[in-house]
Order: sequence, then structure tokens, then C-alpha cells
Amino acid sequence: MKDITHMLPHWARPTWVEVDLGAIAHNLKLIREKVGPRRSIMAVVKADAYGHGARPVARAALQAGADWLGVAFPEEGAHLRDGGIEAPILVLGPTLPQQVSMVVERDLALSVSGMDLALALDAEGRKRGLTARVHVKVDTGMGRLGVPAAQAVAFLKELRALHNLRVEGLYTHLATADDPDPGFALEQLAGFMRVESEAREMGIHVPFRHVANSAGLIALDDGRMELVRPGIILYGCLPRRQMNIQLPLRPALTWKTRVAFLRDLETGQSVSYGRAFVASRAMRVAVLPVGYGDGLPRSLSNRGQVLVKGRRAPIVGAVCMDITMVDVTGIRGVEAGEEVVLIGSQGSQRIPVEEMADLAGTISYEILCGVGKRVPRLYTGGPGQSLAEPAQPGGAGV
Repeated sequence: MKDITHMLPHWARPTWVEVDLGAIAHNLKLIREKVGPRRSIMAVVKADAYGHGARPVARAALQAGADWLGVAFPEEGAHLRDGGIEAPILVLGPTLPQQVSMVVERDLALSVSGMDLALALDAEGRKRGLTARVHVKVDTGMGRLGVPAAQAVAFLKELRALHNLRVEGLYTHLATADDPDPGFALEQLAGFMRVESEAREMGIHVPFRHVANSAGLIALDDGRMELVRPGIILYGCLPRRQMNIQLPLRPALTWKTRVAFLRDLETGQSVSYGRAFVASRAMRVAVLPVGYGDGLPRSLSNRGQVLVKGRRAPIVGAVCMDITMVDVTGIRGVEAGEEVVLIGSQGSQRIPVEEMADLAGTISYEILCGVGKRVPRLYTGGPGQSLAEPAQPGGAGV
């Protein structure tokens, strides 16, 4: 890959993320081929687009053919609106009644699971002379948000009495769509369809039904309704590493740093806190300016690996808040300033985010979302190369 580190300010700490917006566009187009031209696609860009940067990713996805954007909280939707993004945006996560002013003002669609929020939204719409848009979430087995399936039709009927609300969506969320056994996901789908069918019989019609998350749109053909909600696959990762799919996804994120310092250890010398690593031989150790304060899991201590000169170098000792040490004894010619890859490819070697997640005992979602806001993002593969824009609340940027 072309060296783009000239985009970093001269004073910047040499730890950064490269986001390939061309990969985002590529993955979106694969999703479009999978679901067909008649279904709408909601690109899920919550949590600062899974750590990739909400505004640049949203623009790339929309340019590649996405119709909607999905966020977790109203503030995330406002961040996109403030960046000039006018596409339909659905707030998927929990919202409190005191947040409805932002929802109506920024023309966000809102997930509702109960009357308190619906009433507050209707009142805000009436005050502003506007109609608020809602998507009713049905709980078919996730056990988090949503109207219980047995109460959903009655809830939809109640909403018809609120004249400043328009129900434009009905949806549920699958708990196990990435499981090899599709049984529970099929039960959820069947439960949702019963609600939708009963609502239709009552004369209640909604423009958008949506069930399929990333795993659902891969594994459940019947889950692809008027709208699908790809999240993790938009970023080139699988919902579960062992899923067998035929989508040639391209990972969008590469995480890099540089060797800051080299030191030689003698037999018996230790490395880092707690002396968790003691040299059993003469060694050369590279000190990297990255740590758990940036999102590199501390659980990778004495377990993880990085790439140096196209070779794997094991992490030695405890990962610190700002510093990590790796064994480069067998790698010739390593110097201070040498580029190091934490996630991504170098030469013929590759460390996928799923591998790091497995070693850390977590999932790829958490690793991606956890790359901290003090790590700058560099963007390539879009209309032009650029540094990250101002981050959304809690997100990453320069």
C-alpha cells in the first residue's frame, strides 16, 4: 500500500488507522448484488461507523448506493446532519423523552418501543408543526428493546391516534442469525411475520419492514424485506469468523504504528509491569508507542502478534496504557521508525481483526469500536485522501 503518512501532522504521534473508503463502497455493492435492486439498504454507521469514522463512511456508503443510515443515538444522527448529510437516518438505540427535540429538529426517524416516548415525540411534532417519523421495534426474542410481540398490534393501533406521528417502519432484531443452527432466528422471523400479518388485517400498513442485520441478510433469504441493515459486513468483517459465505468482502481498516525505540535484553532481564515476561535468551525488543489506552487489548500481553518487515513479531510482557513491546530478535534490519502493522497486511502476512479478537477473547466489533479517539484516521479510496473530520461524541478523529 502507498505510504500516506505525509497526511499526518508533523507533530503527530506515529500511531494511526488507515480507512479504505473504496473497500466500504466495494462491500456495499456486494450487499446490493446480494439483496437485489428493489430493497433499500441501511448502512449502519453507529459507534462512529464501528470506529472507522461516521461521516466519511456514511458518504462513501451513500455514494455507493445505500439508501438509509442507521445510528444508535440522536447525537450520532445530529453529527451526520451537521456534516451536511441529508439521507434518511434511523435512530436504532434507546432514546429518552427529553431527547425528542433533537430528533424532530434534525429530521431523524426514531425507534419506539413504548407510549411514553411516542407521546413525547408526538407533542414535539405538534409544537413544531411537523410530523415525526417512527419505526416500531418488536421484541421477538432479543430481550432488550421492543414492544413484546403479543402487544405489538395493539401498540400500533394506539399510535394511529397520534396525529403528529407517522409509522414508516416495523422491525425486529435477530439474536442468533450468525449461529450455525438457524432455529431460533427462524422462530423470531416467524413471530415477526405473525405481527405484521395481523397488523395488515387491521388495516395497518407500513412502508418498510426490516429484520435482516449482516448475518440475517447472508443466512436468511426470507429476512430480506423492504429494508436490510448491514453493519459489520459493510466494514469487511464477518459477524462470526466461521460463517461460510461467498462474499469477497474487503476489510476497510488497517491499524499501524512505528518502532519508537530498540533495546537489547540479556538472559534473565524482564519486560514491562509485573515481570510477566523474562528473557530466556539474549533478545532484541522493539518498543511501540501504542497500548490499551488506544484500544489495543491488554489481554494480548504475551499472546498477540504484530507485523514487522512482513514477519510476525510476538508481543512480550504486559501491554501498557501507551506502550507495547515486541520481540524482533529474528527479524534483521529493524530500526527506529520502522512501520509496524497491528491489524492488516504487510508483505505476504496478514493479521485480520478477527484474529486479534479471538486472541483477546472478544469479537471483532469490540476491537474496531475500541480503537481510541487519540488514534488519527487517514482516509483513502474516496474522492480524495484526507485526515479524519471532527469526531462524533465519543468517536475517533484528529
